[in-house]
Amino acid sequence: MKRMMVAMLMALAMMLQVAAQDEKMTAFVNTLMNKMTLEEKIGQLNLPTAGFFVTGTAVNDNIAQKLRSGHIGGMFNSFSVASMRALQDIAVKESPNKIPILFGMDVIHGYKTIFPIPLALSCTWDMELVEKSARIAANEATANGIAWTFSPMVDIARDARWGRIAEGGGEDPWLGSQIAKAMVKGYQGDDLTASNTMMACVKHFALYGAAEAGRDYNTVDMSRITMYNDYFPPYKAAVEAGAGSAMTSFNVVDGIPATGNRWLLTDLLRNEWGFDGFVVTDYTAINEMIMHGMGNLQEVSALAIKAGTDMDMVGEGFLTTLKKSLDEGKISLQDIDVACRRILEAKYKLGLFDDPYRYLSEERAKTEVLTAENLNAAREIAARSMVLLKNDKQVLPLKKTGTIAVIGPLGDSKADMLGTWTLSGDLAKTSTILQGLQNVGGKAVKVLYVKGSELTDNPAIANSPNPLAMVSPAKKSESNKSPEDLLKEALETAAKADVIVAALGEPSAWSGEAASMTDISLQRPQRELLEALVATGKPLVLVLINGRPMTLSWENQHVHAILEAWAGGIESGNAIADVLFGDYNPSGKLTTTFPHNVGQIPLYYNHKNTGRPMDAKNKFTSKYLDSPNDPVYPFGFGLSYTTFEYGEVKLSKTQLKGNEKLMVTVTVKNTGKYAGEEVVQLYIQDPVASVSRPVKELKNFSKVMLQPGETREVSLEVTTTDLSFYNSNLQFDWEAGDFNIFVGTNSRDVKSATVNWAK
Repeated sequence: MKRMMVAMLMALAMMLQVAAQDEKMTAFVNTLMNKMTLEEKIGQLNLPTAGFFVTGTAVNDNIAQKLRSGHIGGMFNSFSVASMRALQDIAVKESPNKIPILFGMDVIHGYKTIFPIPLALSCTWDMELVEKSARIAANEATANGIAWTFSPMVDIARDARWGRIAEGGGEDPWLGSQIAKAMVKGYQGDDLTASNTMMACVKHFALYGAAEAGRDYNTVDMSRITMYNDYFPPYKAAVEAGAGSAMTSFNVVDGIPATGNRWLLTDLLRNEWGFDGFVVTDYTAINEMIMHGMGNLQEVSALAIKAGTDMDMVGEGFLTTLKKSLDEGKISLQDIDVACRRILEAKYKLGLFDDPYRYLSEERAKTEVLTAENLNAAREIAARSMVLLKNDKQVLPLKKTGTIAVIGPLGDSKADMLGTWTLSGDLAKTSTILQGLQNVGGKAVKVLYVKGSELTDNPAIANSPNPLAMVSPAKKSESNKSPEDLLKEALETAAKADVIVAALGEPSAWSGEAASMTDISLQRPQRELLEALVATGKPLVLVLINGRPMTLSWENQHVHAILEAWAGGIESGNAIADVLFGDYNPSGKLTTTFPHNVGQIPLYYNHKNTGRPMDAKNKFTSKYLDSPNDPVYPFGFGLSYTTFEYGEVKLSKTQLKGNEKLMVTVTVKNTGKYAGEEVVQLYIQDPVASVSRPVKELKNFSKVMLQPGETREVSLEVTTTDLSFYNSNLQFDWEAGDFNIFVGTNSRDVKSATVNWAK
């Protein structure tokens, strides 16, 4: 009782403290806004780019003059402390009310210390590591002047053709929600005014990952019940975690572009979810509403601000049209004041009014970036993000003796290890697969390398530019060797080796923004190289560097071992070598489904059933004539160098009522020769409900380390919240009845039990 009283008093004290801080902030902003002209208020809503790189057709000019006039609220993509300090000097010394500007940047998976791409991070199934990566990114970025990151991207993606699948947490709303919370916590910490925390921006609100045909910037159309159950949860989780800002998506929602959708930005985000931060557009999203058929620039700008958009990225529709719309009575002064207040409050929360130079520390930049500790964390996280897809005849782990041939166009490519959105990455410190094997293998290992093939012979993508990464690495090699000469060289090198490591996949230019693909298999030159290497009969390990699920049916049938290494960041090469040599036993699990072919897409584990589920003996059931329904690798799949055996699922009760909690227990035994970690996954199914429910839904997991021969009981909790869903009235509730509980090593290979839960 005493502990409870103390906790209640502490909570009350915290609430009073927050209320006092809010009152102080409101008074400060009120005083400031009373001094501001209309033009200055509109200026706070303007977010131009510094121009170092662009992701659209528009750029900004006359930056210095706009700063002096108070016509800029924030800037993004400036790359040096000196340049940002100079810009801040103008804002706080020469503008009418000396209002500091907010510097933002796309810090997506690290600042200088580049971590695995977010899709790979999600495959760790380790929220502490996900949060740690964001914490290190925030520490490094804030030392270089960045107080605001356009991350996390939490869009649910079920179409591997979409390039930006690389930037999110996969296909599952529950796991995506856990990742969203961890990322926000990592960036923002417990105190936004601290000089080493930064404001998060959850994006892209909303539904961007469901673009039709997997084509970036394309339209989206879905029912609201699907929105609420399958796509909204990660955004909502980020809001509940305290994300300070949100970014609108390019697509329509219920036929209205997200940036001008009042139901989405005001009714749902603010009124239903309680979001109290500010909303920024994506790059020129206001201007692009013109092409959506919403009117001219003045009309779409008015639509956006009335919908609840507060800041205009790059397009300057607010800056150039809002005064005219106000004069014509198409918007109100309150519309402008509300948006301006939200921007000023964000700057207040970040402590910029107390110290406009809080995040501009040249000393911190010298001592807290790319530290040995950060690089070690990047190496550990990269190793834990990798997924072992196949390991026939225990080809892996490799011995630290003999000769290894690294063959493939990605075997010695630094830029492709970093992946998309690595604008501030450091190529000099990035390790390749070749270097990693040399570093980790030791003197008893001889490592040979040849390129073996070009990445592609498709001219449409051979020279694909990549402004979101360090370089555009997909170009043809300078040696101009013929495909025949490259292959001959590869086979000659393979003949000298005891084992072959084929380094294949996608360069960084082929995933990320504006990088959608209709063919997600290995490109023809790489496939021909792999076929030739398989034909040698030598032990062969395929190491995949990529930013999306790929179609690997042939590879799964013919290659001895496959390691999904993703684009693993600055320590990729060393981390890959750690896994290949067994210094780390892989424990990653897929967070996206790998299809046999693109014709199966969209393909995801938590689909709803059909009234005619597949029956191989009955033609008139739901199936393809030319392909299996099932994937090559299901959601949650990932092997280890050891093996795990699951016992039967045990329930604490088989009859529950009301808000009782169910404990689900399973015995897991390490039956192999290596110590290893296993992700024990729990899924539920509601077989009878008022609306059709998915065949399985992830609701909990536990990652456990087991020594060889060790057995452990793993217990996982299920509550009525886990049973709940949005019904046809969009009410979040659960319905009494039987529930199937599944526990296993992935979404396919599970054991089950049934519980009855009464209201």
